[in-house]
Amino acid sequence: MAKVQAVRGMHDILMEETLRWQLLEDIIQSLFSQYGYQEIRLPIVENTELFSRSIGHDTDIVSKEMYTFTDRNEASLTLRPEGTTGCVRVGIEHGLFHNQAQRLWYAGPMFRHERPQKGRQRQFHQIGVETFGFAGPDIDIEMILICARLWQRLQINNNVRLEINTLGTMANRRDYRKKLVDYFSDNRDKLDEDSLTRLKQNPLRILDSKNPAMRELIDNAPLLTDYLDDESAEHFSTLQRGLDTASINYTINPKLVRGLDYYSRTVFEWITDLLGTQGTVCAGGRYDGLVEQHGFTTTPAIGFAIGVERLLELVDADEFSKSTAPHIYLITSGVDKNLSAMLLAEKLRDMSDGLRVQMHCGGGSLKSQFKRADKSGALMAVILGKDELANKQVTIKFLREERPQIRLEQSELPGFVEKQLNTVLIQ
Repeated sequence: MAKVQAVRGMHDILMEETLRWQLLEDIIQSLFSQYGYQEIRLPIVENTELFSRSIGHDTDIVSKEMYTFTDRNEASLTLRPEGTTGCVRVGIEHGLFHNQAQRLWYAGPMFRHERPQKGRQRQFHQIGVETFGFAGPDIDIEMILICARLWQRLQINNNVRLEINTLGTMANRRDYRKKLVDYFSDNRDKLDEDSLTRLKQNPLRILDSKNPAMRELIDNAPLLTDYLDDESAEHFSTLQRGLDTASINYTINPKLVRGLDYYSRTVFEWITDLLGTQGTVCAGGRYDGLVEQHGFTTTPAIGFAIGVERLLELVDADEFSKSTAPHIYLITSGVDKNLSAMLLAEKLRDMSDGLRVQMHCGGGSLKSQFKRADKSGALMAVILGKDELANKQVTIKFLREERPQIRLEQSELPGFVEKQLNTVLIQ
């Protein structure tokens, strides 16, 4: 029989780990609401042309990494490799950009056929933030401030650093591209195989090379900042002044170009040194021409995406956790008692939405039920046996304290539970 296992690069998230994901999502949702951002939910599958047109036919994502297939209607579809393009499609299709400004966010799985390694999987999860209709650098600053506040809430602000750059306008990049091609062509013998390919397709990506043998060559390459128009230069200068005023530390990295064709002007990355080669935790930038590229009027836009798996690697597991263990484990001594026990459990749950009551199902001896109660992590077991049922009583056994069992009237149970479990436990 064939071994049953997940597809390579696509990992299960089991119960214990899911708790950390839920807590992170709660924190992020609360934070985005503070800044006036609204959630949207995007399809996992889009038309292939949507991505190839936006991201760029010559990028690694489109040419090598997308999960693309033909459906029964002979349409070419692709599992989304990123979220920005789908968000742009949503805005155009539903008229969200007509004389409006939008602050949006989304979360979910993305798919790229890459070599699986720590911090890089074929199904990975992103939380994305996108704004539309804001042309000035003030929204760029807000984006970075949101990230900084999130790192602070997660207590990882000392483990990430901010790098920024500007790519100018598309016209600036065209002029710069010519100079860059001339420079690398003159040094063709020093380029590795990937860079030779990028020289023809997307020479700016050579600046992203991690090959140490090319470090000196890249360091001496022309700088895009030398080809900026006045408006782009002022935009970048205002961004820096805003970050300085907000006491946000940053480094200008003139080699930061991002891997997607649609970026312009501001680009930024939050990087850590704690995750090896996969050090980018959050990245984003402006894409002022992308909406127009899909047939709508020019709409300024900027966004960022957070890699959830990488972010969770940085968060302290002990500090960043919550328990779903039941407060009460309800034990019965026979199948015929289950209906009465269910009604009692419902009565307890009526006390508080935060009170966790787990009822034993499936029969079994009292001894086996106590074992399950203890394994569940419950604070106490409430026992409803034959005698208790006849006398409208329950027996309480404390599972985490050395205290004697007690017997109560069923009518006394809610008050007893309320007294025993303070507001710190019931949440």
